[in-house]
Amino acid sequence: MNNDRGMKKWRPFASMPEQYTGLQEVINKQAEVPQPLLTEEQMEQINITLIEALHTNKQVYLTYYKNGQRMTETGFIQFVDSLGDRFIFIDEVFELKNKMRLSELIDVRFT
Repeated sequence: MNNDRGMKKWRPFASMPEQYTGLQEVINKQAEVPQPLLTEEQMEQINITLIEALHTNKQVYLTYYKNGQRMTETGFIQFVDSLGDRFIFIDEVFELKNKMRLSELIDVRFT
């Protein structure tokens, strides 16, 4: 008598996606860097550059900190709220509106 209902099929690679996800998390953790601390002078210079970019519509190269990584984007500043710790920029590639915190910025330069 062959009763297959109670038996599960052997699936040798069934756990691979979970292992891959776990391995990817370990790799990502190793690549994390601490957020750089900026001096008052550096923060003031970033603010000045943002305001100038906003008023002149010049393209900027942003370096910011997100999820343990240093990220870079090129785009145009659309809005700056220094008191609210936020700004909006339009990225060059997809022309999407991105809201970010000023405190995440590491550097802003004109392209």
